[in-house]
Amino acid sequence: MAKDKTGSDKQVIKPGAASVPEGTPVSSRSQIAEFLSAAKAIVPGNAGSGRLAFALDATMSRQPTWDSACKLQAEMFDAVGKTGGLKVQLVYFRGLGECRASRWVNDTRQLADLMTRIDCRGGQTQIGRILRHVADEATKNPVSALVFIGDAMEESIDKLAVVAGELALRKVPCFMFHEGHDPAAAIGFREIARVTGGAYVRFDQNAASELAALLRAVAAYATGGRPALEKSGGSAARLLLEQMGPPKDKPQGGAKR
Repeated sequence: MAKDKTGSDKQVIKPGAASVPEGTPVSSRSQIAEFLSAAKAIVPGNAGSGRLAFALDATMSRQPTWDSACKLQAEMFDAVGKTGGLKVQLVYFRGLGECRASRWVNDTRQLADLMTRIDCRGGQTQIGRILRHVADEATKNPVSALVFIGDAMEESIDKLAVVAGELALRKVPCFMFHEGHDPAAAIGFREIARVTGGAYVRFDQNAASELAALLRAVAAYATGGRPALEKSGGSAARLLLEQMGPPKDKPQGGAKR
């Protein structure tokens, strides 16, 4: 993946991947400059015990709730940041083919600040590029989990399932957080979660505390795997464990080893 001059953020899109005519503006220059400036200031943290990719849909359909969503998502970052030994990467897509990723960092407060600098741009969803990016990242160093927050899915679920299968092979469960009630998104998000061994949760803007608890549970999984999630206890952990199913190395149906 090509890096910009700062070396601090990178285009997730590969050459030729976007069907956008050459020279078409994909976002305002000031917004890109703000993102790159903020990303440049992020100092990579020390190696931790887990890596969590945190991906956002920043297309125009989320504009009506974006401000409140940013506050909610900042609280989610704060919940994740309180879990030690975890590195997080922020990834987002918006506009006509724009898809960007920050560095992997320990200080999630900087990522929360970076997120507030992003505004929504009209365009179609690029969930496939998010999945492809995380799969590529996992070939370099293990990625413990992917969290995705979005309200729509405008891509072929069959094509997304293929990349989701790659994530499953690399043991990267996808935790799909669905804002709103779009039926196509619900079906697609559930399938991605199922294929990767993750979980699907629908939420609205009144679910801040519940969502923060779910993120803490995901962070526990990312740092210590299933045993850590089981130890964390609480309704959020139980909900995720329920959807993730029994451990792969344990027999189902109550049979003993």
